[in-house]
Formats: sequence, C-alpha cells, structure tokens
Amino acid sequence: MMFNIISRQLFTRLYRHLPRRLFQRDVMLDGLNKSDNRRVPAALAQSCMACARADGPELFARFASSRLGLGEPAAEAARQRFGLNSIAREQPLPWWRHLWLCYRNPFNILLTVLGIVSYGTDDSIAAAVIAIMVMIATLLYFVQESRSNKAADALKKMVGNTATVLRSDGAGDDGAWREIAIDLLVPGDLVKLAAGDMIPADLRILQARDLFIGQAALTGEALPVEKNARPLSDPDTPPLECANLCFMGTNVISGTARAIVIGTGDNTWFGQLAGHSTQRSAPPNAFQLGISRVSWLLIRFMLVMTPVVLLVNGFTKGDWWEAALFSLSVAVGLTPEMLPMIVTSSLAKGAVQLSRQQVIVKRLDAIQNFGAMDILCTDKTGTLTQDKIVLECHTDVFGSPSDRVLQSAWLNSYHQTGLKNLLDTAVLASVSDQRPGLAQPDWRKIDEIPFDFERRRMSVIVADEQGIPQLICKGALEEMLGVCTRVRHDDDIMPLTAELMARIGAVTGELTRQGLRVVAVASRAMARDRTDFSRRDESDLILEGYIAFLDPPKESAAPALEALAKHGVTVKILTGDNERVAAKVCKEVGLSVSRVLTGEDIEPMSDAELAHAARETTVFAKLAPLQKARIVGVLRRAGHVVGFMGDGINDAPALRAADIGISVDSAVDIAKEAADIILLEKSLMVLEKGVVEGRRTFVNMMKYIRMTASSNFGNVFSVLVASAFLPFLPMLPLHLLVQNLIYDISQIAIPFDKVDEDQLRQPQRWRSGDLGRFMVFFGPISSIFDILTFCLMWWVFKANTIDQQTLFQTGWFVVGVLSQTLIVHMLRTRKIPFLQSRPSWPLGITTLTVMVLVIGMTFTPVAGFLHLQSLPAGYFPWLAVILAGYMGLVQAMKGWYARRYGWQ
Repeated sequence: MMFNIISRQLFTRLYRHLPRRLFQRDVMLDGLNKSDNRRVPAALAQSCMACARADGPELFARFASSRLGLGEPAAEAARQRFGLNSIAREQPLPWWRHLWLCYRNPFNILLTVLGIVSYGTDDSIAAAVIAIMVMIATLLYFVQESRSNKAADALKKMVGNTATVLRSDGAGDDGAWREIAIDLLVPGDLVKLAAGDMIPADLRILQARDLFIGQAALTGEALPVEKNARPLSDPDTPPLECANLCFMGTNVISGTARAIVIGTGDNTWFGQLAGHSTQRSAPPNAFQLGISRVSWLLIRFMLVMTPVVLLVNGFTKGDWWEAALFSLSVAVGLTPEMLPMIVTSSLAKGAVQLSRQQVIVKRLDAIQNFGAMDILCTDKTGTLTQDKIVLECHTDVFGSPSDRVLQSAWLNSYHQTGLKNLLDTAVLASVSDQRPGLAQPDWRKIDEIPFDFERRRMSVIVADEQGIPQLICKGALEEMLGVCTRVRHDDDIMPLTAELMARIGAVTGELTRQGLRVVAVASRAMARDRTDFSRRDESDLILEGYIAFLDPPKESAAPALEALAKHGVTVKILTGDNERVAAKVCKEVGLSVSRVLTGEDIEPMSDAELAHAARETTVFAKLAPLQKARIVGVLRRAGHVVGFMGDGINDAPALRAADIGISVDSAVDIAKEAADIILLEKSLMVLEKGVVEGRRTFVNMMKYIRMTASSNFGNVFSVLVASAFLPFLPMLPLHLLVQNLIYDISQIAIPFDKVDEDQLRQPQRWRSGDLGRFMVFFGPISSIFDILTFCLMWWVFKANTIDQQTLFQTGWFVVGVLSQTLIVHMLRTRKIPFLQSRPSWPLGITTLTVMVLVIGMTFTPVAGFLHLQSLPAGYFPWLAVILAGYMGLVQAMKGWYARRYGWQ
C-alpha cells in the first residue's frame, strides 16, 4: 500500500504543471461526468436560463451590445471587468506556490525527514548537506520547469485557436468580422460559427442553419445535438438541454450560426466544472505509466534494502543508533531526487528543439510517445500530395466538357458559408483565372444545407435574376447517385437507368484511374415561395456532371517515407477518398499497396478480424470518422504505439484515440484541440525529424534512470558486504550524503547530452522489466571493484583498525565518487566512450570538474571537516588500475548485454 501511495504521489507531483498547466489533451475535462453538472452554482444556471428565455433585443440590452457587435472601447472595458476568457486552472501559478510544489515530492520529503533526524542528533553537518541537496534539487526543478513553462506558453501562442467576431472601431462604422484570439472574447461579443469550430465561450444562438453541436465533453452524449435560435418556452428545461445555448468546450459538427457571448472564462459552465475538477487526475498515458513503473522499482528497492542495511549493521556493530543513521543515509543515496529535474529538463529541451524543426509540442509528455511511435496513420492529402488541389476537368454525365457543370459548382462553392475546403478553393480559382464569365455573383442566396460526413454532400439554394430558385448540390459520387433520379445531357433530361449507371461508372472509373478525385454536381428547381429548406430536399435531383481534381504527389514524400521506414515507423493511409485514387497516389510515392480496404469492407468485421486485417493493409479508403478511430484503436490494442495525423473535422475522433495526435497549424479548431503535436509545415519529412528528436529526449532520460538504478544496486551490495565483515562503518553517513550530492551535480547536464545515431533508429519505449535486469547485470560490477578497494585499503595500506577507519573510508569515498562519475560516460552509450562516442561539452566539463575537485578535496582543510584525510601517493596508481579495470569490465559487459538483450 505504501508503495502505491508513494508512486502515485510521485508522478502526480512530476506532472502537476506540465501536462495540465500547459496543455490539455483536448478541451474535454479529464474525468468529468454528468453528475459534475450539479456542482455548477445556481447563479450561473439562472443566468443561462435568463439568456435562453430572452429574445434578441433583450440580449443586446443585457450585455450593452447590438447587432453590429461591440466597439473596441466597449470590448476593452468589458475585458477589464470580466477578465480574459481563460480558465483559472490554465493560468500560471504564483512563483511561491510553484516553488512549493517543486519541493513537495516524496524524494524531497524523505530527505527533509532525514535532515531533521540528523539535526536532532546534533549532526549539524549532515543536516546541512541534506539541506543543500534538497535546495539544489528543488531550485533546479523550479528553474527548469519555469523555463519550460515560458517556452511552452510561447509555443502555444503560435498555434492558438481564434474566434470570428463582429467588432467596430468605435467611430460609428458598421463593424467587420475579425479573427481574434479566443482569450480576448468578452460578454456581448457577436461570434460566427461554422463546422469544425470550437465553441469559444458560453453562447446564446441568434441565428442558426442546420447547426449540430457535439457536447459529449459536458453531457456524455455521443450523438450531436441540434441547436436553434428560438427563445426557450419551457422554464423547466435544464441549461445543458436548452436548444439555443452552446457551451465552452463543445464543438460544431455541422451547420452555421451567429451567437452572442454570455459567459467567459471561469464564469462559463466549463470553467465552473474545471474548478471542481482540479483534484481529479486524467487516466495516465504511456509516458506517465512508464515513469510510475520506474519510480515503483526504485522506491521499492530503497524501502526493501534500507531495513536490510540497518539489520546487518545493527547486529554486526552492536550500535543500533549509528546503524539507523547509516541506513537512513543509504536511503538518501538510493533516492533518485534528481529525477523530476532530469525529466523536466529533457522534455523542455526536446520541446524547444522540436520547435526549431517546425514542430510545436502541446503536451510535453507527448514527446516520449513521439519517439515510441511505430505506426503512423495519416490522410494522403497534404502529406503524400502537395495539398495544392487544382480543378483538372469539368464534364457532363458522359464525359464531355461542360461549362454548365463548372458554373453550378462555382455557385455552390461561392455561396456556401460552412467549412470551405481545398476543393471549393480550387473551383473558385479555376473560374476566376480561366473562365471569369461563368461567375454569377448577382445570383441571390436563399438558403444552405451544410455538409456533414454522413451525407458527404452540401447544397445551396440560389435564385437567378428572374428570382427562380434552384438547389445546387455537390458531393461524393456514390452518395450523390443515391439522391439522383435523372441526368442531364445537353438540354435533355432523362431518367437514371441501370444502363446509364453503368456508363457513369465507366466514365468516373476512368477519371479515378488517372488519379483524379471525382465530385458529382446535381441540381433541382424549387418552388418560388419557399425560403426554408432541409436535407429532405436533397432528393429527386438531376445529375449535371462531374468536377475532377488533381493533387500531385510531393517530391519529398518518397524520401520521407523511406526515412520513416529506416526509423522503424510504418505508414498507413486512412482516407475518406476513393480507393483507386488513394492507391494510385501511394504507388507513385513508393508506398507498397498490397491490399486496400474500404469503410464498407471493415464495417462488418469484428475487432479481432480488423486487427488482423490492419496488420497487412496499407491503405484504408472511404472511411467515416469513427472508422478511422476504430482502426487506430485496434492497432493500439495490438501493442503498437500509434500516431494519427489529421487536420479535418472528421479526424478528431482518431486524433483522440491515438497515442499521439498530430495536426497542423492550418487545421480546423477541433483537430488542433484534439492533437498533442502541431506541425507548422504539413510534411512527413518534418514529422520524421520530430520522431528523431522525441527519441533523443527519451534516451537522455533513460540514461539517468539506468545509471541511477545500476549504481544504487551496486552501492547497496557493497555496503552489505563491507558491513558484514568490517569492525567499523565502511563509510560514515556524512560521506554517503556528500557522495550523493556530488553525484547529483555530475548528472545535471545529462538532458543536454548527445545521443548515438544507432539509438535513434528504432522506436524507444518504456520497459521497466528491462531496467530490473539492467540493474542486476551492471550493479554488481561496481561492487567487484569496491570489494577490491576494501582489500587494497585493508591489506596494502593497513587501514584495518578503528583508528585507521578514516583512511579506509577516504579511499572508498574517492573510488566511489569517481566510479559513479565515470559510469555516466560508460552507460550513456553502447560504444567505447570518448573514442567512438563523445559526450556533449557540458556533460564532459561537469564530470571532469567533479573528479578533479573530489581528488583535490582530500588535500584541503575541507577533508577534516568531512572526516576525511589525505591519501598516500601510492594509492593513486592503484586508483588508476581499479578505475581502468572497472571501465574495461563495464565495456565488455555492454557488448555481451547488447548482443543478448539489445541496447535501448
């Protein structure tokens, strides 16, 4: 039970700030459920209900706003009154509280207790040394974490989400829609919403068109909820069920809307729930679980071995109080008090290095998952292709060029107000550059039926100069054919027969074989007196023809795929596009396509069948959003570390399901919020650099853990042997404390060390079982040479009486410090240190300085203060032999161990 408590406290303290304070995985509050909604203050609920019942004029009066939005002076005054639109738990901690949290971890608390005990027994020197150790560990942790917080905050601002707001300059203008940072929103602002947007604050809807909101973050409902602008009529309706209210933390699935901000920051439903949830921890991810397991191992080893040392010394020496102090000093030596600082420094350095590679880290502990990733799932658009889609052709049903089809497509793309994608941009650009006469900006828009991923199409209803309304629909070919009953050929309208269906299949099949993405265009005349339309009107359409797009492969795609493969990362394509187009692009960039599965193929599969199929399949096409997430999930359950790269609304479920979600700065809000990593350049080559940096960060963390674990194991073994046979303590408690302090200083530069290329070739993952084996193999090596040092001091230098114990202890103190310092270099690489693998200059200077100071210290007055003495000249040749033998045996063991178990 004690192990569990200490371990849980450890990783809670380690990650109290970085994963939570800096960046959430997404806007969903960790651990929230519907019962939390009962904790929202009654005043907030009443305010929401008052806004839900109010009409437009009442709302504008309530917030001193208007249909033209707020002027800048009014917005600034409101910001002074209400504060920034941010949650308190996301704001920086005061420095004194941050310093306290950096101190308050189990390692420092244990050292503090030992220091108090030492001071209570009049051992003020030992107490002072312990105080210095605690101070160094805490201050280094505080400084490194403060720097990483500032760096990460700066990085976050580079990829922050924005809101579209109607603002005026206060000089009587009509206002204009502007993009501003979400935290600048104030109550009374008018905002515009579209598919893919995050809800930036608590809102009251003023206008809506087919608006569906995903609010599972607050209510747990999996299905989107339809919203409208009608004032609430039932006073008993709970706020979260009001159809005209939207809440911060939810997102727009489809549709468009305009709304007024009614609550910001902590005065939102989300903010209140966050305040009640600060004590609740999210399920630990792979990185946190790895740190927890390692901490368990080190702490359990300490708690088991300390009593053993106490008993051995108590029974052999007869002085139980001295034995207790000695065993507590051993416990200090076994405490990895620098672990929080090493982890924080490594992650912070990795985040800064990644930012130089155009990779922005939202959650610092995602860096390790980046390096551990062995499967990358991604869409093809923008990663394998240039993301510069051009309209290649526009044809009628039978494949002949058709201006009518291009004009219809232009009207659809020009008048739709939802999420404009690259296809819309390509249509508008083609008409503007090549056929400007086809543009009809004078046509009047009547209504719109937004896109969603179930229908895979969208429609606009427009009227020409004569006022005749027409529904124009464009979308995926298969879904469009399902709502078309007729086709147009020149001026003739004919029924869609089986024979025509076969001909349509032949025409579009030829286009897809050319690598073109085919989108169908259809229309339908509507009654003049209608102004309101819905999805039901997308029926009995006339198929006009097709528009086909080309997105050429990137020249860098093939080298990037080859580089990822060399680093042990398998790439799988998960796309909503046609399977023929996807397969053709993959082959062009050198990605082997042995099998292609579509959404229809995987739908009837069980998870076990899908897991088997996913191992052998490179391309998945025509996937729905939840199907992408399902594929990611089965790959994870099969033991892979899976990354998913996406930038669309349909990618959000898979981004959350992956071990590491990767998006781009140009992605929709919901995708960026769900991601752990943001790329400033949508490129697999950039991603490959990020993977390498993630592995470099992880390797440096593992260096400290391996060195600490093996050194601790060897020291305890040596202490037990010496305690059993010597008439005095092999080293005073003070010596152990000073030795540990010096060792800590020598490891400060580990996060900045170089990493061998061969350690970056394969995914790096936590393996706590490997750490235990590593301790067993490398720990006793130092004990062998410790025992040789005991023999040297006992028989050669005659330090075999209580009167000569200071000489004995000094001899082992020097050997212990130097061997622990050298082990930093021996275990940092699989190669021969200094010759085949050189450390970074900070690590080299730090360890060299420590070694010189330790030897020189024995010849200064400091030696007497620490109960040490100068060593005879004949000691140093033996010292060189012992250290050389130690390094040689470690190097030999590394070779054998690496061949048998590998070297991570």
